[in-house]
Amino acid sequence: MKINLNDVMYNVEQSGSGFPLLLLHGFTGSIETWYPFLPILKSQNIMIDLLGHGKTESPSDSNRYDIQKAAEDLNLLLDQLDIEKTDVLGYSMGGRLAITFAVLFPNRVRKLILESTTPGLKRDFDRKERRERDAKLANKILSEGVEAFVRYWENIPLFQTQLNLPDQVRERIRNQRMQNNCMGLSNSLLGMGTGSQPSWWETLPTWSFPTLFLAGEWDEKFCKIGIEVASAVPNGLFMKIKNAGHAIHVEETEKFGTIVSEFLSNDKVVEKLK
Repeated sequence: MKINLNDVMYNVEQSGSGFPLLLLHGFTGSIETWYPFLPILKSQNIMIDLLGHGKTESPSDSNRYDIQKAAEDLNLLLDQLDIEKTDVLGYSMGGRLAITFAVLFPNRVRKLILESTTPGLKRDFDRKERRERDAKLANKILSEGVEAFVRYWENIPLFQTQLNLPDQVRERIRNQRMQNNCMGLSNSLLGMGTGSQPSWWETLPTWSFPTLFLAGEWDEKFCKIGIEVASAVPNGLFMKIKNAGHAIHVEETEKFGTIVSEFLSNDKVVEKLK
């Protein structure tokens, strides 16, 4: 269904029953990201194509993609769906949006699950440098087109572990990425990139909701971030997933779905899954 959120038409899908779970995909992703493990979940799943992705509109103004504005869109979405509180699951870019949403609207979050993501870059210099890199990449998308960018993107070091996936799985991911458009992807980098978002590290000790951070064992950068996040959050837990890289939900789908489902139903059960 299409829902107008602050003058942008968003594509939203719902499935299942139980306590609400808001699912936020990563850069170049879409609602389809979550389809493979939906049968494992025991929740009322709220899936949304994020700004500039999938079937959601792609405004031409990159300022509209500001991650705090995107979080405000999610808050309005819950209002329109008459949902007071939800669990939130975010992957990579969607994880950074999940963190931003949790910081701005903590009373709406029951539990938070973060997959391969970050609260941001701590130093101004690093954020500036990242913005410059993202701007070059945004221009690359506009000048070369989605198909060329997807070929480039699926071969960056972050996704090298996905080369071991079955051909049909890789083809499904590629086809999903190809459904995006140049304007949406370019502006998402400019507005919601890691260098553009605030650093939320100092807010972590104030979080009261249980937080689970998942990272694949082959994704060393985000394992380190996950350990630091879980240590800073009062009710934080870090899990390193074996035989997985950055996209755990793709590389270890069944295990990922089981861990998410168990964490949402009972915090303590997760300890047994380590």
